[in-house]
Amino acid sequence: MKKFKIQNSKLKTLVVCILASVFCILSSHAHALTAEEVVKKSQEAFFFQGKDFKARVMMKLISKGGQERVRELTMLRKNFGASGGEQKYFMYFFQPADVKDMTFMVYKYPAKDDDRWLFVPAINMVRRIAAQDKSSSFVGSDFTYEDVSGRDTEDDTHSIVKEDKLDGKDCYVIKSAPKKADVDYSYKLSWIDKGNFLPLKDEYYDKKGELYRVFSGEEIKDVKGFPTITKRTMKNLQSGHRTEVTFTKTDYNIGIEDSLFSERFLKQPPKKWTE
Repeated sequence: MKKFKIQNSKLKTLVVCILASVFCILSSHAHALTAEEVVKKSQEAFFFQGKDFKARVMMKLISKGGQERVRELTMLRKNFGASGGEQKYFMYFFQPADVKDMTFMVYKYPAKDDDRWLFVPAINMVRRIAAQDKSSSFVGSDFTYEDVSGRDTEDDTHSIVKEDKLDGKDCYVIKSAPKKADVDYSYKLSWIDKGNFLPLKDEYYDKKGELYRVFSGEEIKDVKGFPTITKRTMKNLQSGHRTEVTFTKTDYNIGIEDSLFSERFLKQPPKKWTE
């Protein structure tokens, strides 16, 4: 009888262990993120952290032969409403001379084309940037207008291709294919950090399916508790040109006024926010 009780106890323990394992497996599957959820979290981590954001931005435009041109600007961004909702961007250029005092403003909307304006001081004119120009180069760099302020997650079809490691970090690899032919690539692959959901690498494939642009998030720093990509590069593999971007003086939740985002301040940006 004693032997039977011992065996019965072992059997109960085995059953409990099996049930616990099954529960863990089912729970992990129940909580597995979809591709759309991963992309949404990545957009929130990359473009929407904090109530507002400010950074001094240094852009190096580097030719295939190694010649450099430098763009220096201040970037300001404010969220309006819930994360993933409406945003506004304001950028002021310090150098070089041909873009000094130029300003750029974006009104970003969910599920709707963004509004973009560019003030060109040389001709003292505010120019509206058409929605179809979102794939155009941003001030001669390898980044597009859409790269700067983000793309609506609903504009693409997303799928998880695999899980991978990049620089020792566990990543989701997401394929995003545009639903409309409104951009100059057929799809992109994104390596998204499972820990903080920041994009560590994006590969853009042209209409022929050939890799032609690569984004790299090269340095991440903690700013007021927000993991922030402070160094990033976009390379054009076809032209050999690349753009290196460094963020300094980064800050969040600094109380940017709504009134900054107006045509009036495009022409006369307040030094309080631009310097």
